[in-house]
Amino acid sequence: MKLDAISIITADMSAAVQFYSSLGLDLVDGGADAPHTEFSSGSLRLLLDTEAVMLSIDPEWTWPTGGHTMSLAFDCTTAEAVDATFTQLTVGGAGSDSVAGVVHEPWDAFWGQRYAVISDPDDNYVDLFAALDSSAQQ
Repeated sequence: MKLDAISIITADMSAAVQFYSSLGLDLVDGGADAPHTEFSSGSLRLLLDTEAVMLSIDPEWTWPTGGHTMSLAFDCTTAEAVDATFTQLTVGGAGSDSVAGVVHEPWDAFWGQRYAVISDPDDNYVDLFAALDSSAQQ
């Protein structure tokens, strides 16, 4: 047995597709107008479903409340890439609108990583990180 996919419910498929495409995931099925979309990241898939899909499976389904219930973490490889990705997604690269919300601006974490936390269009937390070399830690 292996973990094959993570599924996220989205209220705005178009915004979610733009967000996860901006993080470099490969769109393999669906898209901005689809009720179900799949991205690939190596051997792991990220699935996006609309509220309508969830209600077709479980008519009693409702949105969770009380804060975020999960987060995804993306290894950006370098501290500079953490900062660049954060800026691209929160400020809007190449004249585009922001696609992410700011939860925590980039910082050098005590555990030895450059770290930032953003939110996707449905307020799910997304961590951006990279290992720091020991000379760069604060």
